[in-house]
Formats: sequence, structure tokens, C-alpha cells
Amino acid sequence: MIKNGMKYNDIYNYRNSRHFVNTVIEARKWAENKKDLVIFAGACQSFFEAIMESGANFASSPGRILIDFMDPLVVAEKIATTEENKYITTNDIKDDIRDGKQAVDGTGARGKKVIFNQM
Repeated sequence: MIKNGMKYNDIYNYRNSRHFVNTVIEARKWAENKKDLVIFAGACQSFFEAIMESGANFASSPGRILIDFMDPLVVAEKIATTEENKYITTNDIKDDIRDGKQAVDGTGARGKKVIFNQM
């Protein structure tokens, strides 16, 4: 939040959240289905609710805290290395994130790892 910002539900009280929201909206124009494109958006002390409402699968800082720089990487790694028939939620990764669901939350996503039949 910006210094002296008082209203948590006013996007203009956040330094960069409107840019995250606009980017997620633009990305969803190209891939509306949350299964096709997994979006993680936000940064420390972001407007979590607005980012999620704009169409992200995961967003940072629902607790309006400073997140660890590794948190988005943990989420991305888990999705990339999980088989495509499994669904990942923040409950599956909360123990791997320093501050758990205060740092990262979201609706979840299907894994992206494709396993080909080997003969």
C-alpha cells in the first residue's frame, strides 16, 4: 500500500496492483479458460481481491504482507511438475511457502506436466 493509504478496497491506494489487474485482464483476452493459461500475479502487499477478480489463478499477499521472493517460484514449480490430471490448490503448497496462505492464495490450477505413454 502507498504511504498513508487507508482504504484497503481502493486500488489507487496500491502502488502497482492496477497494473497487475490490467495485465491479467489482457492475458485473459487471449486465454479465457483458466485451464489453458495459469496466471500468478501480484507482489508484496498487493490488492489480492482485485487481482483474483480480474482472472488470476493465484495472487500474492491476501494478508497484505511482504512475501518471500521464492513464493511465486514455488507455485510455478509445483504446477509445472504436477501431472495434468491433478489439480493443485494452495492447500497443497501452503507448507512450502514461508507465510502460507497469508502470502499466496487462489483458486488453483491443473498441473501442466504431460506424461506420454512409453512402449
